[in-house]
Amino acid sequence: MDEKALRRLLSRLTDGKASLDEAVAALKQAPFERLGDTATIDTHRALRTGMPEVVLAERKTAAQVAAIARKLAALGPLLVTRLDADKAGPARRAVKGSIYDPVSRTLRRGRMDVPARGPVAVCCAGTSDIPVCEEAVVTLEVMGVEALRVYDVGVAGIHRLLARRPELDRALAIVVVAGMEGALPSVVGGLVGKPVIGVPTSVGYGASLGGIAPLLTMLNSCAPNVTVVNVDNGFGAAFVAGLIARR
Repeated sequence: MDEKALRRLLSRLTDGKASLDEAVAALKQAPFERLGDTATIDTHRALRTGMPEVVLAERKTAAQVAAIARKLAALGPLLVTRLDADKAGPARRAVKGSIYDPVSRTLRRGRMDVPARGPVAVCCAGTSDIPVCEEAVVTLEVMGVEALRVYDVGVAGIHRLLARRPELDRALAIVVVAGMEGALPSVVGGLVGKPVIGVPTSVGYGASLGGIAPLLTMLNSCAPNVTVVNVDNGFGAAFVAGLIARR
């Protein structure tokens, strides 16, 4: 249940179009519902946070993902992250009309019923960072926020970023994804007066330490409008940027 659904229910109740028993029945399953012994579905997540519960498929079995996705899709928009191709089939069959994207490793259906907001720019330093960017883009789309892709604009060729300056200026918030040394968020933060959410990636040679080096670079940014999420966390960065854009 989201805020719009709750408002419709309460409006019908106050207008005499729904009985008290009907309202109680509609709310009886709130705020959560157990799904066997393996999952407890948060049915009020959208009401509290503006976004339904999102399924992290990593370390779940294909059957668990499918069962959870089926239940959540019955409540509203669905987003499953970190879903590998070899586990996607059962979930796709469980949720008719769902879309699986192997690049972002996401499964989605529908989007939040909110006024169109945005845009949020999603930038990356190199093509190797695109999977994390696409996880962010899909998250924004499900949130009902327009996403602008600004890809392969790393500091090794800074003129590429400067050529995309008008898109950065349009954005209400900017997600910046980078591996290697992770310098791009500081550069973007110095160009625009917008919230910048840095996402370090595990892309890079040995000394990048699987994303630790860019994480530390971003945490030590001298640009005061830069904040940082965990390594490869495109979803988390997009969620924060989407909330900024929706407000």
